[in-house]
Amino acid sequence: MNAYEMEHLAAELGASGKLYLEFLRVPSMSLGLYALPAGGRDPQQPHTEDEVYYIIRGQGQIRVGDEDRPVGPGSTVFVAATVEHRFHSITENLLILVFFAPAEYSRRLMTED
Repeated sequence: MNAYEMEHLAAELGASGKLYLEFLRVPSMSLGLYALPAGGRDPQQPHTEDEVYYIIRGQGQIRVGDEDRPVGPGSTVFVAATVEHRFHSITENLLILVFFAPAEYSRRLMTED
């Protein structure tokens, strides 16, 4: 069984000094934890896989395509593959659970062959 505690993962992510920590990968999906500081910039680019964001804590906004909406604890946002998206106007540190289907970068690798 694979089981995870968000607070342990958040501590591991914080200690890494990175914004993203992937903690589960199987061919059909991958999961990670993403952290963005208040006032920070979201550097991500569109992905080749569908993804879902679940906001664990924090406040801000997300832009998907040409639509903006506020996000906070409990917000869940679906982003289709290749659609431009970015978190912005972050007023409280965001901690985000990220689901990719299939696993992140798996489709990109197929298109590079």
